[in-house]
Amino acid sequence: MPAEANGLVLNCISISDPDIQRSTSLLKQACLDSGFFYVIDHGISEEFMNEVFFQSRSFFDLPFKKKMELLRNEKNRGYTPTLDETLDPENQAQGDFKEGYYIGIEVPEDDPQAEKPFYGPNQWPSEDILPGWRQIMEQYQIEALRVCRAIAKILALALDLDADYFVRPQILGEPIATLRLLHYEDKVSDPARGIYGCGAHSDFGLLTLLATDGVAGLQICKDKDARPQIWEDVTTLKGGFIVNLGDLLERLTNDVFRSTLHRVVLDGQERYSIAFFADPSHEYLAECLPSCTSETNPPKYPPITCSAYMCQRFKDTHADLSSYHGQATSK
Repeated sequence: MPAEANGLVLNCISISDPDIQRSTSLLKQACLDSGFFYVIDHGISEEFMNEVFFQSRSFFDLPFKKKMELLRNEKNRGYTPTLDETLDPENQAQGDFKEGYYIGIEVPEDDPQAEKPFYGPNQWPSEDILPGWRQIMEQYQIEALRVCRAIAKILALALDLDADYFVRPQILGEPIATLRLLHYEDKVSDPARGIYGCGAHSDFGLLTLLATDGVAGLQICKDKDARPQIWEDVTTLKGGFIVNLGDLLERLTNDVFRSTLHRVVLDGQERYSIAFFADPSHEYLAECLPSCTSETNPPKYPPITCSAYMCQRFKDTHADLSSYHGQATSK
């Protein structure tokens, strides 16, 4: 499958390839090198992906006042306005020039599970305003999680684990799974002045499944300690997903697999992307995998529950929206 633009071309893994050894080898190489790779033959049709992007754009086209009625709540569900996130505070002059919308696992408010961080009811646009919007997004969540579980099976084999290791109930069987719709403004980034579509960061959790609209902007830095840092454009792939590993997986593998810095640099074009974050259950105790440790390479990280880890990472990243909430409720 040809790439669509000049830039870094990643390893391409077909999750339908009957040669599982080939897929495992390609994925392992990618995880050791950068933690980024493409996934194709995933079973999600182009027509459905076009509909998901259409519905995403329809939300972001709403008047600002309507979007603010669904402002992100304490469970990180709902709308996030431009500049809400500052992912690279040391180098950013302002927050990210993107707006977003968080959708998590739907849990009714009266369900005991709703007491957990990242679980609870979602905020949904009214059917009168965006008919069918919720159904499309919930269907995409189901499809994206299916793809992530298929990737996780190959990932497990690459770590010399049983293929079902990551799809057990305590990991991706009952996950913290978050869908994030993103809209980047038609700005021009200026790294020298600390202005970015999205500041440099590595993702928090296990796996990220990214669909883009084909507009360039994603860059990765394979060596975060290099000075100066070297940033490479990632080529988009029509019909394929860009997948990357998160910090929690790097931690699980005792730094064997890579969670790599990435950012978005805008060139004046609007840009839409859809990210799906597949992370372990709240109670999962993240500790270094036995296959990645030894007497000469002992665990570098203490055990921590996924819930505690993710809560701290979100706290460090998002702005205080209390003043926004006051505006939203007063209108």
